[in-house]
Amino acid sequence: MACVTETQTTGSSRSPELRLTLKALGGLRADLFDDAFAYRPLPRMDVEKGPTRFLPERIRAHAGLLPHAVVAFLALIVFFMGYETVHGQFAPLVLVYASVPTVVVLLTLVRPVLAFWASLATTPFLAYAGGYGDGWPWPPNSFAAHLVVLVVVAARTRPRTAGWMWLVTGCYALFATIVFGGYGTDAPQMMFFSALFLLVVAFRQVRRDAAREVSVQQSVTAVERSRRTQLEERTTIARELHDVVAHHMSVVAIQAEAAPYRVENPPPELEQAFATIRENAVAALTELRRILGVVRAEDYEAPDAPQPTLADLDGLIANVREAGLEVGLTVTGSVRELPQGVELSAYRIVQEALSNVLRHAPGAPAQVEVSHVLGGLGLRIANGPARGLVKASPGAGHGLTGMRERVTMLGGEMTAEATADGGYEVTVFVPVAREQVRDEAHDAARGEVREETRP
Repeated sequence: MACVTETQTTGSSRSPELRLTLKALGGLRADLFDDAFAYRPLPRMDVEKGPTRFLPERIRAHAGLLPHAVVAFLALIVFFMGYETVHGQFAPLVLVYASVPTVVVLLTLVRPVLAFWASLATTPFLAYAGGYGDGWPWPPNSFAAHLVVLVVVAARTRPRTAGWMWLVTGCYALFATIVFGGYGTDAPQMMFFSALFLLVVAFRQVRRDAAREVSVQQSVTAVERSRRTQLEERTTIARELHDVVAHHMSVVAIQAEAAPYRVENPPPELEQAFATIRENAVAALTELRRILGVVRAEDYEAPDAPQPTLADLDGLIANVREAGLEVGLTVTGSVRELPQGVELSAYRIVQEALSNVLRHAPGAPAQVEVSHVLGGLGLRIANGPARGLVKASPGAGHGLTGMRERVTMLGGEMTAEATADGGYEVTVFVPVAREQVRDEAHDAARGEVREETRP
């Protein structure tokens, strides 16, 4: 007969009650044991809120120390209570009996958790020093001092810490009452008043945290509302741009197609020029609709047309040559397949740079250099000074901004500056890690395999 043994991990073998107990003890340790000696000075009060904001400027500058003054005043009351209790006895005893609780109260200004433990630790010694007359285990001055310590520490921490301090105080009172029985005890009074004060402090903290959370949510909502308004404005502008540009590009395409028929026996060069104009207008209109058409409706689906890559640069160069731009293309290095984002951005950068040459330097020769290096991809588009009778078109510089945004998105570097001969040069370097290229190629290969094996 086979014997089967079941093994359980330590975490799964624990009962829910044990896990809750360990979690609770972890909270106790985090609140009252970890960093119990930490230096945490009481911060100044915010005088720009509440009634203090109505005070004169000279008084308001010092009103931030009001919490410190309140704690110091309470410590002074504790001192006089202790002094009156043992007045007329041995002088060093009077000094120690009255000063120790006072120092404990002042300790809450810099080390609040340590002040709580110091209040509990000094209570039995002060009770022995002052006698049991008025109750056990707290003499009058220690009773008042411990209440002050509980309130100040609870106000400086969080509601959970207040609960732990109340439970620890109750355990200490129960222990002292059982071990040193036979005397009158003031533990019920301590537990009642401490619970009352701590509940008030915890309630104020919960309300304050809730108000702060509401304020934060309102700020976030205002930011989101402003951002949504901005996006709606951009969407409106994009729709208007789509409508206006699409209309004019359509008119250009139709007129370019109809123009040769309005001239009797047009020369072949003119027909070719109009055909080129129409092809560029149709291509621009198609791409415009693909990019900006997404704002026309929420259920818009982008077409599945492939994005241009560096392999399409020959067609781009031929296109701008037909427009009259003298441009050369040089490709150096080991040509390899790059990530799709790099390929598309590189194509767009070259396209925008050549468009800038056509607009701002008509008649100038241009040179495009594509460098496939070990660490990435380099681009250089340079042109000479403008020449001929065609005037340069003014521009707002948005083309360069778009190129910089693409390069920054890819983590690359870009420079655009005038050359010594009066031309202009744009240089770009986009880093491409070897692992990134390998992962892109692997993903593409897996996609091809899936396409081949699809029934």
